[in-house]
Amino acid sequence: MTRFASLRGLGAVMVAVVGFSQVLSGRSAPAAPEYVASAVAPSLDITRQDVIASNAKVSQAHAALIAMWGADFNRIGRRFAAPDLVNYYGGVRTRCGIMHGSNALYCPGDNTIYFDEVFVAAQAKSAAQQLGTDGDMAAVGIIAHEMGHAVAMQLGHISRVSYQNESTADCLAGAFAKHAGTDGSLEKGDIEEAFYAMSTAGDPEPELTGDAQRDGWILARLARRGHGTREQRMGNFKTGLEGGAGACLPEFRGLTS
Repeated sequence: MTRFASLRGLGAVMVAVVGFSQVLSGRSAPAAPEYVASAVAPSLDITRQDVIASNAKVSQAHAALIAMWGADFNRIGRRFAAPDLVNYYGGVRTRCGIMHGSNALYCPGDNTIYFDEVFVAAQAKSAAQQLGTDGDMAAVGIIAHEMGHAVAMQLGHISRVSYQNESTADCLAGAFAKHAGTDGSLEKGDIEEAFYAMSTAGDPEPELTGDAQRDGWILARLARRGHGTREQRMGNFKTGLEGGAGACLPEFRGLTS
């Protein structure tokens, strides 16, 4: 059985940060949020079968997300430009710059969601080991989050404050989970998996140096690139889960799932 290199840290602390890349030509690209992982935990051995199963689930979720958001856009008199989905391993060139491993990103430059397939499979396997479930919603949540960026950007919701963009994407991922609950596609354990993924993906505590100027720079950089604390991310997802898309963006208020 083919095995990929072990990924350390995905069983305990998953840190999500947002980055703003430059296109390869040197021109500034539109904001392209990345979902980046770092590691502190026992290793996970990710097999080819793990990746195949994860990719199949992600593909199904991608289709369901397009159907949901396409219908919601139609109901408000808008057209949703469905993002493409591209899996990679190790690294890939995009219109928003070079994507490295252990990432997922929505690139508005080519309206595409890119994801490291081993990273996403590891998210599912980590949740499965911790919760005793199949873990798939932990992987699906990453794609739902990135699709949330596409939804928000296409409706003109783009902030210079990273947390505002990320909290909206987390909320819209929750709205997708709510919708899945109404159409019967949620499985036992899916909501727990989603909250597990959010709980392990909060911003890290900043490592301050005691130097006021340098610490100010560290805190300012975290504020520019932050997704939110563990509690904030879980809360933002819960807002969408309970209130639907209308709780995330004003355009969808009044719509029912």
